[in-house]
Amino acid sequence: MKILVTGCAGFIGFHLCKKLLLNNHDVVGVDNLNGYYSPELKSARLKQLGIDTAKLNDIDASSAGNFSFIRANIEEQKLYAQYLNHQSFDVVCHLAAQAGVRYSIENPQQYISSNIQGFFNILEYCRHNPVKRFVFASSSSVYGKNTSIPYRESDTTDTPISLYAATKKSNELLAHSYSELYNIQTIGLRFFTVYGPWGRPDMAPFLFTKAIMENEPIKVFNNGDMSRDFTYVDDIVNGVYKTIITDPQDTEYSKKRFRIYNIGNSKPINLEYFISTIEKLTGKTANKQYLSMQPGDVKATWADTTLLHNDYNYSPDTPVEKGLEAFIGWYKEFYNK
Repeated sequence: MKILVTGCAGFIGFHLCKKLLLNNHDVVGVDNLNGYYSPELKSARLKQLGIDTAKLNDIDASSAGNFSFIRANIEEQKLYAQYLNHQSFDVVCHLAAQAGVRYSIENPQQYISSNIQGFFNILEYCRHNPVKRFVFASSSSVYGKNTSIPYRESDTTDTPISLYAATKKSNELLAHSYSELYNIQTIGLRFFTVYGPWGRPDMAPFLFTKAIMENEPIKVFNNGDMSRDFTYVDDIVNGVYKTIITDPQDTEYSKKRFRIYNIGNSKPINLEYFISTIEKLTGKTANKQYLSMQPGDVKATWADTTLLHNDYNYSPDTPVEKGLEAFIGWYKEFYNK
């Protein structure tokens, strides 16, 4: 299959491209390598896929084997006119977005540009260049003030508490409209907290590990009374891969043209236990700075993944202890710690 992956230099996008290429698919990846977090880390990920970004201009392309990389912004029409409109894809997997709940509070314009305008552009591309299916990244943050635990896809998602969450909910609504109007088979994936090797520096696993290893204080919000459905990246990518490559089981839900799935671990981990596991694996003690709840944050996340299991046999199986061991091993090697 030939697959377009936006956000290919991102954490999940990189791992997904790697799996697709290992299974002999043709992949075209798009990423703008922005500075929200280390462009050097993004370039290092792409180097694993055979791409040297040092040779690329702002809007440019390079290839290595079955992988073609385009450096461009999804919100700019040049991407489509110069590189995509003359190509056809079996599947479009849209992972590109301006990430970060807390960052969205201070930088709202960036989220409108990337997550709304950029998403619209991708939908328009799928409208005019028919694909077998369109898969896109949503987020557990859409559940907002929802108090029903675990989160189920049928729960109300009308109360987002961050601009990031609001843009992700908007993506779901736009995608539903396009699916109905233009007969696009569409799958939206609500990601829960993903961690693992090559992870994002702005996420808790990375921040905690870095601070603990460097004997710096870590910020523990809501005084540690929080839990997250931490999900190892390989489990996430296996689930995404199945929605891209395989047809679902014959269930009542899978017959729908537009479908939303939770994709998580279904085993929420207490934040204090998560930190203590990092302490054990690094052999260092955390200097915890207890703080109140941050604006836009929630106390707990917990994914009910029954629908994804029923339709795609999604079964995450990586214990947090094993996942953190792999992440910390990568961190030490990559940063020479």
